Amino acid sequence: MARITLDNLAHSYAPNPTSAADFALKELNYDWEDGGAYALLGSSGCGKSTLLNIISGLLMPSQGRILFDGRDVTHAPTAERNIAQVFQFPVVYDTMSVHDNLAFPLRNRGRDEAYVAQRVQDIARMIGMEDMLHKKARGLSADAKQKISLGRGMVRKDVNALLFDEPLTVIDPHMKWELRTQLKKLHHDFGHTMIYVTHDQTEALTFADKVVVMYDGRVVQIGTPEDLFERPAHTFVGYFIGSPGMNVIPARVEGATAHIHGCALDLGAGYGTPSGKVEIGVRPEFLRLSAGEGLPVTVRRVEDAGRHKIIRAALFGQDINIIASEDDPVRADMNRVTFDPARINVYADDWRLAPLSGVAGGAA
Repeated sequence: MARITLDNLAHSYAPNPTSAADFALKELNYDWEDGGAYALLGSSGCGKSTLLNIISGLLMPSQGRILFDGRDVTHAPTAERNIAQVFQFPVVYDTMSVHDNLAFPLRNRGRDEAYVAQRVQDIARMIGMEDMLHKKARGLSADAKQKISLGRGMVRKDVNALLFDEPLTVIDPHMKWELRTQLKKLHHDFGHTMIYVTHDQTEALTFADKVVVMYDGRVVQIGTPEDLFERPAHTFVGYFIGSPGMNVIPARVEGATAHIHGCALDLGAGYGTPSGKVEIGVRPEFLRLSAGEGLPVTVRRVEDAGRHKIIRAALFGQDINIIASEDDPVRADMNRVTFDPARINVYADDWRLAPLSGVAGGAA
C-alpha cells in the first residue's frame, strides 16, 4: 500500500501546449491517502484514464511529479511501481487455464505453489469461477475473461495500489453488483490503496470512500458521496450526481434573497451580491408541489419510478424536476413549487459560493 502524491501534475497530448485548453489534464495537486478507496468519476474524455495511466506509469506527464510514499516515481517504469491495473476490456492469456491466469502474478514473483493454490482458490471463489479453474481462457465469454482480469489484479496482497479502468463495462448487471461488493470487501480486508475509474455514478458512490469528480480535464470536487450530493462544488457535480440531477436555475442574488423572473426566494443565508453567471442549485428531492404557496410551475408529466414519482415541470419556461414520495398527491390545482432554503446552493460562474452569514428564513 502507498500514499500517492500528485505534485503540480498536468498533461497535454499537444507537442507545444500554449493554453489551458491544450491540456487533457489540468494542473492537479493532491494526496491519495494510504489505504484509501477512490473513484475517478466523469463523462468520457474528461481526463480520468489519462490520470490513471500517469499514476501507473503507462504515460509520462507533461509536467509535475508522482510520488509513492514520498519517493519520486515519475520516471520509474510500471514494473517498479508495484501496482496492479485492470483495464476496461479483458486482458488474459488465452492459452492458459483460468487457474494459471490467476496464478501468473504470484508465480512471476516466486511464491510457493501451496500459497499460490490457496490464493487462486480464494480469488476464484470471489469472482464466481471455482468451477472453471481448469478451463482454457480461449473460448470463454468476454464477461468471464474480464472476471479473470479482475481476479488477476486482486490476487496479490503486497501491491502499492490497485488501479481499475472501468473494469465492469462488459460484466452483466447482476455480476456488477456482486463484484463491486467483493471489491469493497477486499479493500476492507487488506487495506489496499484503490483507484477506480468509471462514468457510472452508482459504481463510484457505492465503491469509494472519496469520489474525485472530473470535468474538462479538471478535478472539480473531491469528497464523500454525501458531500457531492449535499454541497456540489460545481454545477457539473450537481448535474452529474443524482438521478435526476440538480436543478440549476438562473437568478439574481441579493443578500439572502434570490430573484427569479421578479419572484423572491428565501435562501436561508446571505451571499452578498455575486456577479458573473449567477445561478441557484437545488436537488429535486428538496422541492415540493403546492396548491397555494411558492413559485408558479406547469406540470408536464409524472413518471412513476416505483418508490417515488418524478414530476417533470416548467418554471418560467425552464425544465425542472421534482421528486415526490409515492403517496404524495399530484392534483390539477397544484401549480406552485416550494424550495427548502437550507438545501439551496448558490453558484457564480459554475462554482459554489459559501454563505457569508446565517439568516433565518422559510420556504418560498
